[in-house]
Order: sequence, then C-alpha cells, then structure tokens
Amino acid sequence: MKISDVICFMETLAHPSLQESYDNAGLITGDKGWECNGIICTLDTTEDVIMEAVSKNCNMVVSHHPIVFSGLKKINGKNYIEKAVIAAIKNDIAVYAIHTNLDNTITGVNGKMARMLGLKNITTLAEKTNTLKKLFTFVPVDKAEQVRNALFAAGGGQIGNYHECSFNVQGKGTFTGQDGAKPYVGEINKRHYEEEIKIEVIFPSYLETTLISALKKAHPYEEVAYDIVNLSNTNQSFGAGVLGDLPEPMAEDKFLNLLKSTFKVPVVRHSPLINKKAERIALCGGAGKFLIPIALASGAGFFVTADIKYHDFFDANDKMVIADIGHFESEQFTIDLLQEVLVQKYPNFAVLKTTIKTNPVNYFF
Repeated sequence: MKISDVICFMETLAHPSLQESYDNAGLITGDKGWECNGIICTLDTTEDVIMEAVSKNCNMVVSHHPIVFSGLKKINGKNYIEKAVIAAIKNDIAVYAIHTNLDNTITGVNGKMARMLGLKNITTLAEKTNTLKKLFTFVPVDKAEQVRNALFAAGGGQIGNYHECSFNVQGKGTFTGQDGAKPYVGEINKRHYEEEIKIEVIFPSYLETTLISALKKAHPYEEVAYDIVNLSNTNQSFGAGVLGDLPEPMAEDKFLNLLKSTFKVPVVRHSPLINKKAERIALCGGAGKFLIPIALASGAGFFVTADIKYHDFFDANDKMVIADIGHFESEQFTIDLLQEVLVQKYPNFAVLKTTIKTNPVNYFF
C-alpha cells in the first residue's frame, strides 16, 4: 500500500475542497509514491510524535492540525514547527493533515463529539452553500436504468440520509447523424426521433469529473448530451458545527458534569446559567466563536466549544449557555475517529494512536 492510497481514502471521508480558504490540509511532508509501513494518528504533529512514528516503524502521520499552517521562510529548528518538519524530512515521514475539511463534515470532528455525548437527531449547525451541483442527461428509455445506476454508484443522488435520489421525465429527442457519425440508433443524414428519459441528480461539486466519466461510460450514445448547473442550496452533510438533542432533558449542572467526565476536563468555563434544563445542544470542536449567533438562532440551550474570550461570553445574552471545554479537549477524540476509520478500511495494517500528550495547556490546582 502506498501513501497515495491512504490519502485517496481520507479524501473520501473529507474532500480537500471542503477546507476553509485559510487552511493547509493535505500532504505536508513526504512523497505520496512511498510505500506505507504504518500510520500514527494524532491531533498535533510535534517532533516527539515524529520520533514515536520512527520508533514504531510507521512512516506516515495522519494529523488533524496541519503542522505547517502559514508559510515557512526558514527551516532551522528555532520553534516546534520547524523542529517537527526537520524530523519528518530527515526520517522520511509523510505527514498528512485532515483539518477544516473534517470539521466541515457531519461525520467528522463535531459528529464524533456529539456521539460521545449521546446526542440524537444530529444535524449540521451552519450548512455550507455552493457545494452542490445538478446533472441533467437524456437517455434512451431502454438504457435509463443502466445510466441511472452508474450515476448513483459514482456518488450522485445523495440527499441527507437518502441515496439513489433522482427525478425522471419522459420525452422525445431528435438528432441527425452526419457523415462519420456512429449513432446508437437511427440512420446517417436522417433526422431521428427517440423516446428518452431525462434524468436529474444532485451531487457534491468535487465529484463532477467522476460523475461525468461514469455517465459517458454507461451511456450508449456516441455524443452524450448533459447539462451541469451550480446550486446555491445549502448542503446538510457539510458545514460547521452540529446540533443535537440529549436523550432526556438534563439539569444544567448535571450537563456541565457530563461535559467534564466525557471530555476529561478539570474545569468548564461558561457563561451564566439560564435556569433551564439542557436539551438541545450545539457543538463545535476547536475555536467556535463565529458560530455563537447561529447557535442562538437554533434554539440550543448550550453551545459547547473552545477558545472563547472574555467578551464573547456576553454574546450568550442570557438565552443560551456558552461552555468552553478547551481546544485540545474538544477535539481529542478525533484521534480515535481517525484510527477507527483507517482500521476499518485497512484491518490488517498497523494503524496506531499516538501516546504523546500534545496538549500545550496545563492546569494547576
């Protein structure tokens, strides 16, 4: 197995096109053509994590946070970023980051947080726009099922928890094959009328090339007629944060204790309690200040996130409790998520979790 195989699989979980414009997810160091000996999963890539990979004969690190986030002008080991990069290059370690693209996937970082808390009815908090397209194509009636199935297999027709979604309408198409054409039906230089099915399917924008290839392979016509349009619809599968419901309403102090025990935090910083049972919960791993207005509008009683500053707590406006559980603490189970999906894909391959504590924040009691 090559590094490129692992990357291709990770991109099916969270495509690079879903990352934010400021992010640097992807292959940070190494060559995708290398053979992969083993994988270490981590939240952060530090020099210690790189050396752990070396000691365990793993030449790939899959990390949530990119070790190189902005441009490096010099690499001389003056900080932890440069030390990690030097160690990775010297020891031929491929470092791959899956960051905001995993944040923006409902089954990713925030979905994992929600499952750890036992939330139900999990949905995306702030759905992404401009990530969907629609394909229209025209197929002779006897080949419609063949083409439809090919589009579904390529990833078309997925809407939330439903798959194989399409719209179909029958009509009559015309064409005239000119000299040199090899029409599936009809005669050269004679207008042909054919009963056809118009098939429509929605698909994520990043699958466009894959879908067109599948269409052309399955379609019987020499020249395949199709249209692709951009949609401004929100995409319920992609976006920032998640929203979910506790199985049963819970007193605010009990929910705070649930946060402490679940995320193994010694303290939870929070805005004033609102004397209302916790039921609907909004979540965002890492820095989630930007989602406070959306969490408020969602009717959530709690917004669980990290990196909240003093003045940000006022934004709860006594209508919601903002709970800051810490950046590392909110995303720590991403390590488990990465290992779980990789072990499921490669059950007979070494996929390990780091044993290095990379959290730079400590507490003194």
